[in-house]
Amino acid sequence: MERLDEKAFEELIESRNLKVLRERLTVMEPLDIAILLESVPEEEMALAFRLLPKDIAVEVFDDFDGPTQHRLLGSMANRSASQLLEAMSPDDRAELLDEVPASVARRLLGLLSPEQRQITLQLLGYEENSAGREMTPYFVDLHSDMTVTQAMDRIRLLSVDRETIYECYVIDPQRHLKGTVTLKSLVLANPDARIGDIARPDPRKVFTHSDREEAARELREYRLLAVPVVDSEERLVGIITQDDVADIVEEEVTEDIYRFGAVQGTERSYFTTRITSVARRRMSWLLLLLVANTATASVIAAQEALLAEVVLLAAFIPLLIDTGGNIGAQSATVVIRGLATGEIRPRRALWIVGREVSVGLLLGLLLGLAVLAWAYWLGRDAQVSMIVSLTLLGVATLATTIGSAMPFAFRLSKIDPALVSAPLITTVMDIAGVVLYFSVAHIILFT
Repeated sequence: MERLDEKAFEELIESRNLKVLRERLTVMEPLDIAILLESVPEEEMALAFRLLPKDIAVEVFDDFDGPTQHRLLGSMANRSASQLLEAMSPDDRAELLDEVPASVARRLLGLLSPEQRQITLQLLGYEENSAGREMTPYFVDLHSDMTVTQAMDRIRLLSVDRETIYECYVIDPQRHLKGTVTLKSLVLANPDARIGDIARPDPRKVFTHSDREEAARELREYRLLAVPVVDSEERLVGIITQDDVADIVEEEVTEDIYRFGAVQGTERSYFTTRITSVARRRMSWLLLLLVANTATASVIAAQEALLAEVVLLAAFIPLLIDTGGNIGAQSATVVIRGLATGEIRPRRALWIVGREVSVGLLLGLLLGLAVLAWAYWLGRDAQVSMIVSLTLLGVATLATTIGSAMPFAFRLSKIDPALVSAPLITTVMDIAGVVLYFSVAHIILFT
């Protein structure tokens, strides 16, 4: 059947032809239903959502963003809201409760069964952005002394509500993680073989206090179906699966982009945040950069006599500082991205910075040669042209050095490298660029 668009949806709502609306919705993919309902007024969304069969409604609800889930739960009776919350995976439920106001979170927690409430509170007890907060406690655990037949019986018993059954986790009586075994290896193994004999020992794992980015990196680099999460005593408490990684990477990239643009904001709720809060978050960075930029003005003001004597020098200040900021931001971007994805290791910092310095020298030479002729054509002054060209060479080299070194310095100081924002790099290069410019000018003009 043809997908339902907004126009057809509105017509069915207005005519109150709810039977046909239900039929049209139930043959659509859950993600398509979620996208459609998020685009219509809230009252119509709630009405249409109530028409969905329970199994489809759960999947659609899972595809909504956090604010939409919050609004929908608020419009539901306690029983309906309870059913939806119970059907959510524990990690998704914890994420939802973490986003809503505390009073709403308490109400929603009260709708859960004692077992699910305890699981949710356990996840919320872990530090934000940690592996413990992102994990699900629903996995298949097998004891090493089980036979393959016993293991297969346990998988059949648990498979209904487990995140994945394709990789199972071997534990001892104290729940210490001993190894992993795949469903394929169980199917191919002798039914009387012991699990401990066919399991792969010493699997990759992360701790509950590990950063969630580390878990994502383990899954990506070692191509795992899921990564086990253990507590401080190395007891297995949960797993993080591939579908969780997609969400983690998206949120971390969003957070890094916000920080790199000197914008303080949350990953999922920025565009639903009040304008006053947005302005307040941006103001702290802008005030800091405003104060820092006064240093540039002070340097230029201190060279009043030089600028009065050679007025043409002032015309090239924007060109030099803008070029330095752009080049520095480019270097910082590639290094931050490399650190985030694991492509760059901190121990290679000197090699990476050296490589970027070489890039800066090459860029400086090419840009310097280009601007040498351009500056002479504009001002008909050979000395000023030489000053601009040499400064551009120095600015390009300095920008790549600072832009590539600052993320490593921040990482060494236990600070998120994404805080090396483009405005900060630009401000630093503004100051360094004008200092270098006037230093070169003094050397060429007065020596």
